[in-house]
Amino acid sequence: MIIASDTAARAVSGQHQTAPLDPLPPLAAYVHIPWCVRKCPYCDFNSHAAGPELPESAYVDALLADLEGDLEHVQSRRLNSIFFGGGTPSLFSARALERILAGLERRVGFADDIEITLEANPGTFEQAKFRDYRQLGINRLSIGVQSFQADKLKALGRIHDGDEAIRAADMARAAGFDNFNLDLMHGLPQQSLEDALTDLRIAIEQQPTHLSWYQLTVEPNTEFWSRPPQLPDDDILWDIQEAGRALLAEHGYRQYETSAYAQPGRQARHNLNYWTFGDFLGIGAGAHAKLSQADGRILRSWKTRAPKDYLDPGKPFRAGEKQLLADELPFEFLMNVLRLTDGVPALLFTQRTGLPLDLLAAGRREAEARGLLAADPQRLVATPKGQLFLNDLLQLFLP
Repeated sequence: MIIASDTAARAVSGQHQTAPLDPLPPLAAYVHIPWCVRKCPYCDFNSHAAGPELPESAYVDALLADLEGDLEHVQSRRLNSIFFGGGTPSLFSARALERILAGLERRVGFADDIEITLEANPGTFEQAKFRDYRQLGINRLSIGVQSFQADKLKALGRIHDGDEAIRAADMARAAGFDNFNLDLMHGLPQQSLEDALTDLRIAIEQQPTHLSWYQLTVEPNTEFWSRPPQLPDDDILWDIQEAGRALLAEHGYRQYETSAYAQPGRQARHNLNYWTFGDFLGIGAGAHAKLSQADGRILRSWKTRAPKDYLDPGKPFRAGEKQLLADELPFEFLMNVLRLTDGVPALLFTQRTGLPLDLLAAGRREAEARGLLAADPQRLVATPKGQLFLNDLLQLFLP
């Protein structure tokens, strides 16, 4: 565990120091459920193939005990959003999710208009089960489709087919969900431009309120890393992105983040909280948290990763903690907010970090001169070129 001293916390690049945060950022909660029916070959998330029986009750007990240890960071805030991620949270019963939600509401409290999202895969859809989820107050689904085409789904190791994916969207609506996301990948093994656009057209026909459309990347510690598939070349990837964005815009899906597209007013509030440097509790095996203190300190923490260790009463839930130092905050803040196509008001930097805006002045001048950041004193927003070369833009704000 790494905990910086108070003296170090006040040490800043140059003579700057963080000021108390008032008000504190909005608060969300991420709940990680780490089991899947089968591990996909591209997946680098903390997910594990489920056995014949899930330790559902024991895991919920652990989640609620884990939450107890984080309550000191709530500081009278209520939750604006909750996201059940995984793994495949829809493997859990409605009764288990009800216990988790009741525990969160009793210990933390919910905003009146809270957004509660559940990740689900088409192969785990049961209409009665999803109706029960809706009655619990879960009001948004994120359905992991990835593709509608049989050969692409086989290459990705998915357990559903295209028809099941379409039925999942129909069942979501029938269960009472008027707000749902479809997760879709592009740049798949041997995918052509027309293949990618076909997937997008079918997705749009399902009328989701939100589409997460992102490029497949081969990550370390995955099966694809050890046995790389044949992916499209850069020219095809560029054509897919350009044509896909145009198609989505034509059908009323506005890009508001690097890989997120939404109908008007249907942006994912939970993800917007991440991207605007809000706070979030993280409970569950391998979950991460970012939590601000009233005195200006900002902590990142992470939980024990292996489910068997997380469930072991002899081992702590928290695996580590790090206090962000002031000279790290410009990069940390901008790494999130510059993913947003409209950026954020410039003053949000001070509100979320407790640091003066002029700390960014040199980096902003250089970024504007290179055409990576818009020359707007009121906003922090990447230009289209800056979105394309986001890593180059962020390098200008490293400590």
